[in-house]
Parts: sequence; structure tokens; C-alpha cells
Amino acid sequence: MDKQQRHKVLQSLMWDYSVSTGDMEELLDGKIDKAGHYTREKLFAKMLTGLPWFTIIRILPVENVKAMLTDEVIGALWPKSVQKQYEYVRKRLQEALPDTR
Repeated sequence: MDKQQRHKVLQSLMWDYSVSTGDMEELLDGKIDKAGHYTREKLFAKMLTGLPWFTIIRILPVENVKAMLTDEVIGALWPKSVQKQYEYVRKRLQEALPDTR
């Protein structure tokens, strides 16, 4: 996904708050700790509930998605069925991309 498309997608995600796409990108890239009132985890949770899965993995490297799919993020998702869906996704990513430590 090119930078212009990524900006459009992130901008559409923030329809309810005034957070710049530049700040969102820096937050997702780990360069800053907050964008508006969003932490990286809260923004990622918003992405999981507001964007199609295949859009998310075009915006973020799959390794980053795997690392950010924590209990905290999954627990913040609503409804429960979405939590179950992403618990399954996390399990599959852990199987497909085992830690190399």
C-alpha cells in the first residue's frame, strides 16, 4: 500500500477525532507514545474493529500485528465475538511466525 493510500485509510479511521495521519503513522511505527489520547495499543484496537483484516496487514507488517495482538488489545475489542476472532488470529500468527528467540 502506498503512502497516499495509507494516509486515506488512517484518516477514515479518525472520523470522530482530530488526530493527524502523520501522528498516527509515527505512533504505529513506535516513534511517539501518544497521538491525541490514543496509545499505540488503543489505535491498533480501533483498527481491528474499524478496518478489514486485509487492509490492516497491508498497512502494518505482519510481525508488528503479531506483537500488538496482546491480551490487553484483544480484551478491549467489542463485541465478544470479535475478541474470539482475534484470539484465533493471534494463535494462527504464533503458529505461522514462531518467535526466533
